[in-house]
Amino acid sequence: MSSSDVSDDFVPGRKLLVHVAENGHSFEFDCDESTPVEMVQRTIEGLCGLHPNDQFLLCQDRKLEPHRPLSFYRLPQDDREVFLYNRSRLHADAPPPPPEAIDVPETPDPSPPSAARDPHPLDDAPDPALKALPSYERQFRYHFHRGQAIFTRTQTKFDTCQRLLGEQWVQERALETARGSMDQGYRVAHQSFADFVKLYNQQHRYHSDLLTNFAGDMERLRSCKLHPALQTESRKCLLDFVKEDDLRKWAENCALSHRQFEVKVSQFRSAFGELKRRVEDLGLGRASAALKDLEVNIKDHQKYLSEQKSIMQSLSKDVNTVKKLVDDCLSCQTSASLRPHDAVSALGPMYEVHEKNHLPKMQLCDNVVGKLLNDYKVKKNEMNLFVHNFMQKVVHVQYLIRNIRLQFPAFMEAMDRQDDVFANLKLVRGIAPAYRACLAEVIRRKSSMKLYMGKAGEYAEKLARERELEINKRTEFLRAQSSFVPRDILLSMGLFDSPKPCDVNIAPFDTNLLEIDLADLDRYAPDYLLSTHSRKNSISKSSITTQGSSSNLTELEENSTSTNKKLDSSMLSATYESVYIAGTGKLEVENARLKADLASAISQICLFNQVGNEQLDDSKVNSLLKDAAEKTTEALHLKDEYSNHLQSMLKIKEMQCSSYETRIQELEQRLADCYMQGQRLSTGKDTSDSAHTMPKIDDCKSGISGDCEIGIPYTTEASTEPMEEASCTSASVDPHLEQFSEHLDKPREGVDENMIDLPGALNLNAAGLAKNPMDASMVEHLREDHQVNDKDRDGKTEEGDALSLVNDTVAEDTEEPTSLLPCGNALGSDSTPKPSDMLVSELQDALAEKSSQCDEIESQLKAAIDEVSSLRQELEISRKLLDESQMNCAHLENCLHEAREEAHTNLSAAERRASEYNALRTSAVKMRSLFERLRSCITASGGVAGFVESLRSLALSLASSLKEDEDDGTVEFRACIRVLADKVSFLSRQRTDLLDRCSRLEATSGHLSKELEEKKEFVKSLYTKLQLEKQVNKEKISFGRLEVHELAAFVLNVSGHYVAINRNYLNYYLSTESVALFVEHLPTRPTYIIGQIVHIERRVVKLPASTRSEPIEQMDLLSSDGRGGCLVPTQVSSSNPYNLPIGCEYFIVTVAMLPDTIHSTPS
Repeated sequence: MSSSDVSDDFVPGRKLLVHVAENGHSFEFDCDESTPVEMVQRTIEGLCGLHPNDQFLLCQDRKLEPHRPLSFYRLPQDDREVFLYNRSRLHADAPPPPPEAIDVPETPDPSPPSAARDPHPLDDAPDPALKALPSYERQFRYHFHRGQAIFTRTQTKFDTCQRLLGEQWVQERALETARGSMDQGYRVAHQSFADFVKLYNQQHRYHSDLLTNFAGDMERLRSCKLHPALQTESRKCLLDFVKEDDLRKWAENCALSHRQFEVKVSQFRSAFGELKRRVEDLGLGRASAALKDLEVNIKDHQKYLSEQKSIMQSLSKDVNTVKKLVDDCLSCQTSASLRPHDAVSALGPMYEVHEKNHLPKMQLCDNVVGKLLNDYKVKKNEMNLFVHNFMQKVVHVQYLIRNIRLQFPAFMEAMDRQDDVFANLKLVRGIAPAYRACLAEVIRRKSSMKLYMGKAGEYAEKLARERELEINKRTEFLRAQSSFVPRDILLSMGLFDSPKPCDVNIAPFDTNLLEIDLADLDRYAPDYLLSTHSRKNSISKSSITTQGSSSNLTELEENSTSTNKKLDSSMLSATYESVYIAGTGKLEVENARLKADLASAISQICLFNQVGNEQLDDSKVNSLLKDAAEKTTEALHLKDEYSNHLQSMLKIKEMQCSSYETRIQELEQRLADCYMQGQRLSTGKDTSDSAHTMPKIDDCKSGISGDCEIGIPYTTEASTEPMEEASCTSASVDPHLEQFSEHLDKPREGVDENMIDLPGALNLNAAGLAKNPMDASMVEHLREDHQVNDKDRDGKTEEGDALSLVNDTVAEDTEEPTSLLPCGNALGSDSTPKPSDMLVSELQDALAEKSSQCDEIESQLKAAIDEVSSLRQELEISRKLLDESQMNCAHLENCLHEAREEAHTNLSAAERRASEYNALRTSAVKMRSLFERLRSCITASGGVAGFVESLRSLALSLASSLKEDEDDGTVEFRACIRVLADKVSFLSRQRTDLLDRCSRLEATSGHLSKELEEKKEFVKSLYTKLQLEKQVNKEKISFGRLEVHELAAFVLNVSGHYVAINRNYLNYYLSTESVALFVEHLPTRPTYIIGQIVHIERRVVKLPASTRSEPIEQMDLLSSDGRGGCLVPTQVSSSNPYNLPIGCEYFIVTVAMLPDTIHSTPS
């Protein structure tokens, strides 16, 4: 994180609050966000003496680094605190903190009152009562001051208690912050440990399963024989794929490694459990509860301060009372109306209350608060010790957390090594599933090959059908155009070519697949080869794979359901066309597809078992099993719904079939009744005519048919011809009925064909039954019944009506010859019979006439049929136009309604906008006028004063012209102008004041500059004088005891030696070297020499060398070797150049020259 990461909403403060966790003290620093942490640490070092290396700063679980600025930690901020911890106190061997010294300032009691110190005019009064008044005044004042001292001490103690409580709360927050920092590291360690335990449990469970079932896995591999085509001399079963002895040794090594790693993990768990126990033991509950009790206790002691305040008010009131009495006595001392005795008698009880009640009670309150302070001191020291111990525990726990976190990589690496160790055992577990997966893959490929080839055949057949359709189209075109265009022209155009057949060839593949079927899978690779645990994981994981298959099945069922809901055969054919494969049945194709899906699922299950089935924990396994159960339940529910739908459809079909059967039985019964009635009628007529027409019975019988026909005298051929023509006509008029019956054959496969073709059969039989009106009406009635059953087919109903009209016409025509029959004439005529030739001629004439009438009727019938067809077409067109017109009218009505609504909306919006525009225009005009007035104020002449005055007058004018109906903008503008005028007036006055101040400051500055120059000159003169005095002091000649670096003056004596001028001692002689130095550049020897002393030798005159045995004597010398005043022994000559007595002490002085200090005179 960098300083740029500080969010935009960070508003820095100006105060940084730092709390010391050790004692609860607080420091407040004035700084900004750019201040480095290191500067704060140096400031803390200056305040409390704690070195920056021993400072540990923490802010909301984040450590403050010295090189970072405060803004990096979003500091300073009002709601953020920084806690300071002493590193040296965090060590395990660090001593506990000493008891904290808490100083409470004491307020002394006032001295008792005395008349000598505080005399009063009434002290000399002759009346004892008057004389007692000033004494009472002094006592009351003393009581008040004493009470005030007690109250001040109590208040100080109480404030100290509050401060100690606040410091303990600060320490408690510091401990919470430290605990939060520790908890953050512990949460990371706990999450890592939980993840590790989850992975370890999963691995441990899987490895334990491998070790436990190792023998069983080996036996299963041994028991599973290979397919005969796969067996060799060295490989008979699955166990032959591996080396058994090596695997058993490896399993023993795996078991040993498994136990060792289990012990290590158990130790690691114990260590983490100890860490968890220590973290849980670090609680602040008792400390927080104790602080809350202290807070309640201090609130309870607040009443003592309130009581002292009330007593102080009483004392103050009493002091004022006695002062007023004394003042009254002083002002009215000679008055006889004043009675001082009454005043003294009233002050006596008040004095007693002060002495016996008020002051003792205040002292008692002070003692109680003092006891509270002592308790708080003890609690504060206990809190300091608790903080010390708690922080040491926190540091120890953090040390344990760090050790735990460092062990995680090692254990994760150990888990990886365990996986490598168990790799061979996983190989044993994966052989059987891999073998079963390979066999399942063989089955899947064979089924897929069959589907693939079937699809190729389907595509070939589709292309062949397309080719056949194209050939038919070309043939029809050539048949239609060859009569108009010569063949050679068509050939030249290339129109005789035909599309070539398409051959779909698939190269052979998968020819080496093992000869095995799905039924052989469990025989060569049974399901028990998978262990229980592996099957459980495989099933749970395969649910993911089978979800796609189940969704496909569900989708197929839904498609089937939706298909069965529709009765259109084209939809059914389109639905199943994608499944159909040429050359195979639907069940066979579906079986092949299901085989492929099942084999794929088995292969995937084995693959999941082989690759990483230990990667799922119990929670994932349970969730996958739950999902699989839900999917299965949903699929079963959809299956039940589809089954119920099929059953309901079957019931509907059964009801339709039963209704059809009932209707057929009714029609058959009606047909039989009609036939019986026709038989009875024909039988009665034959019986009544037998007496008159016996010779012609045979002729009449020749014209009678056996199916409800009445005897006709003319031939059967003549009578049946118009019937056949009518029948053919009806068949040609109603061709759609055959298409309708063919259309119904596909969706209604379970219905009887005779029932479906009932309308066509009735139409075809109508012409034959039209010989009498009753049969025709029966046919019409049957047709109407069928039309009621198929009322949704309007076009076909109209064709049936047309057919009935034709049949009725034919029936009417066939009724007319019955009146001309010979039998009829014989029955209805009393005349004698005519000769047979005449009868034949008459019959022939009648037949010709009727033939011509039949032709006319046929032509009329055809014309009527054509007219009916055209009328039907026109009716259909009109109906369509009517429907379209109705739809257009409805659409136009909707559009009109929408247009009206839109127009109404637009009108309302336009009116609203117009009103808004008018209001805005009015407001704009007003605002423009106001702005013009403001602009005139701004541009007015007169300078700043004129602008202020004009703006003030504008504000007053606007305020006086305020109206109630003005808009908010104008009101706001008026308010802004008023505020602006006030502020401009204020700024103008401030500007005037500033100008006055500036002028005064300039004058003051000039005066101060002059004074400064004078002071500078004075300081220079003082400095020069000081330098001169220093130089004089430095060059002052010493006439007392000579010291090194001082000036000395030497005078030439009679003996030619230079002797120092000294008031105390005269034996100071200038050395010969110094004399030579001074005389070297002078023509004569000077009378005196002044120089700076650089060396002094002390000598003593000794006996001559002849009287001594030692040639050289020891003498003490005082030398100046840079240390000034040190005595060193020196070897000197025993001569006496200055003629001094024996034992006399003298000094040889060496001096340095001074410039301009050598004065010489002529000798």
